[in-house]
Amino acid sequence: MYTAFEALPLDQMLARVQKYYPGDGYLMVEKAYHFAEKAHADQKRNSGEPYIIHPAFVASVLTELMLDAPTVAAGLLHDTLEDVDWVTMDVLREEFSEEVAQLVDGVTKLNKLDFADREEAQAESVRKMILAMSRDIRVVLIKLADRLHNMRTLKYKPDPERQRAIAQETLDIYAPLAHRLGVYAIKQELEDLSLRYIDPEGYQRLVGLVGMRRQEREENIRIVIGELSERLDQEGLHYDIDGRSKHFYSIYRKMVLQHKSFDQIYDLIAIRVLVDTEADCYHVLGIVHALWNQVPGRFKDYISNPKANMYRSLHTTVVGGRKMPFPFEVQIRTWEMHRVAEYGIAAHWRYKEGGKDSDLDRRLYWVRQILDWSKDTRDSQEFIDTLRTDLFTDEVFLFTPKGDVKSMPKGATPLDFAYAIHSGVGNRCVGAKINGRIVPLDTELATGDRVEIMTSPSAKGPSIDWLRICHTAQAKNKIRQFLKKERREENLELGRSMVEHECKRRGCAFSDVYKPEYCESIMRKYGLQDPDDILAAVGYGGMTAAYVVGKLMDEFRAHEPPAVPPPPDESRDVPRKPINGIILQGNTNINVAVNFARCCNPVPGDDIIGYITRGRGVSIHKANCANIRHAEPERRVPVSWAENGPTGTFCVAIKILANDRVGLMADITSFLAGMGVSIRNISTSVNARRDANIRLVLEVRSREQVDTVLRQLSRQPDVMDVFRVSGG
Repeated sequence: MYTAFEALPLDQMLARVQKYYPGDGYLMVEKAYHFAEKAHADQKRNSGEPYIIHPAFVASVLTELMLDAPTVAAGLLHDTLEDVDWVTMDVLREEFSEEVAQLVDGVTKLNKLDFADREEAQAESVRKMILAMSRDIRVVLIKLADRLHNMRTLKYKPDPERQRAIAQETLDIYAPLAHRLGVYAIKQELEDLSLRYIDPEGYQRLVGLVGMRRQEREENIRIVIGELSERLDQEGLHYDIDGRSKHFYSIYRKMVLQHKSFDQIYDLIAIRVLVDTEADCYHVLGIVHALWNQVPGRFKDYISNPKANMYRSLHTTVVGGRKMPFPFEVQIRTWEMHRVAEYGIAAHWRYKEGGKDSDLDRRLYWVRQILDWSKDTRDSQEFIDTLRTDLFTDEVFLFTPKGDVKSMPKGATPLDFAYAIHSGVGNRCVGAKINGRIVPLDTELATGDRVEIMTSPSAKGPSIDWLRICHTAQAKNKIRQFLKKERREENLELGRSMVEHECKRRGCAFSDVYKPEYCESIMRKYGLQDPDDILAAVGYGGMTAAYVVGKLMDEFRAHEPPAVPPPPDESRDVPRKPINGIILQGNTNINVAVNFARCCNPVPGDDIIGYITRGRGVSIHKANCANIRHAEPERRVPVSWAENGPTGTFCVAIKILANDRVGLMADITSFLAGMGVSIRNISTSVNARRDANIRLVLEVRSREQVDTVLRQLSRQPDVMDVFRVSGG
């Protein structure tokens, strides 16, 4: 199913390099092998094997991709800078070259640096790899080979949680990156290996199902190849033909995303035909469609419209008649197209006297786009999420009014299309037409759409709301650049409002945390000159308010002692005075505000606990409130209801699950009115089985009244369950 990557002995590795890389480059590879062998002499893998097995595998994959000698040498050395104390950049420069040292440095992970958490470390490591890619794409090819061997040996890691985390990272970042670079030989194996740890039961079940059908599938492949070969021979074509099964992750995705059982997936096999020329490709396509019936909507011409990763091929799905009464896919391409399909960007790597191939540079423009928008993406999780969204989705092919074809990520909108043409077109956009009809700017584009952008010289330019409409990071980055440059005062005002709101949500005062000394770490990290630059960045979407307030609160905690009430004076026995119907245990007449938390809506009679906020006094929560369980322990204070308790009514949310029928809501509201309970809010939904899900916010006076309401409602006709929920 996969290319047979394996760790080669040194003599075979050198022979392979000499075969495709003329000159004495193999001597550098030989030197790098012995250098790595010495550097890792005392190290072993988790499997117990000598460590040199790992870099040898990485280098062997790179020779299979036919990469140049410096890249293969860097593959052998890729872990030395990180894992061996005496190996430094200067040592690598002296022993090999600046080129090799930079390649090794680009691959080296950042786990020796100090980051706030693992997510930030991962994001910054990927960001560094992208930066290195923009300078030299070979960095990521080394990294992909490294990750492939790490995934093959992941079973030797003792911690299942760590196995799952590495597999998820591989599926989220490295497999899509291999897809974006067109290295399908690595991409498909990474996906299947990841699935083994992310859903081990599903993987094993799928392996069993595929194994049960193996004999039947092999027989079907034999029949199709025999029938097609006979016709190709009659036409006198020079060809190679083989059959393959879909890889496990492809089947798994179809079962999960399309909610299909294994028996409902028919196109489990694909036939691949390799020929000499493009003309032969279309000749074979005609023969295939003459032999079998084409499935409508399942023909793709990636020869005239190549994918962004340079993939070119014809794909058609056909039904095989009486002998094969189910769909199967036929892929048709030339030998050179096939090499690109397997090895992607690596198949195009060439060095010329004047530098890199200019066509390759053009095809790698997307790497520089990542670098552009990543500079303005401050939050680590936002960076990773945007990377997944913008680069690793499927593509749609669109037409300009002049008939030119543009490729965009699936989910793109007319605004994304406008900014892909030019930032000026996007900034002056006032509307869009799809296939001649005016559509909203947030319309999702589909393959085949003809998109026309309407512009006006008097357009006011983008607003921050456009960031929610756009799908691509390229468009969002251009919008942020416009907002940052043109609307600083507006950004300042909006950013301050957003940060103040986030402070209020987190229970701290804006004036307490937004101080120059607390802003210094953010300003230093992102090269800002003034604290107001932080607010402006939030205003134009360059940072999130949650990220900024989180960092400011961390600085506040590091500099300020916890704001806790003074200890009780044990020598005086003064009666405790209730505040808003609440008694703060251990304290007498403290002048502090008391508020009731809206996250859990406590009512008199509930078990409660207090939480000392910054700037808003003590917030009263239910004792089992999830927010309190994860809050700072030193800020919790014991509280109780006063004897007479607070007066007035309290909001409480309940949920009713019932069989839907005509008049159900009328009966429930009439019943509550009869009990003297006011309804503040109603929301309902009904599923396909006619089960009603009703959420009510009621005004009550006590816990006893809540219990009575729940008990009485549970006895009403067609009510299956009723219970209290958080929030109001």
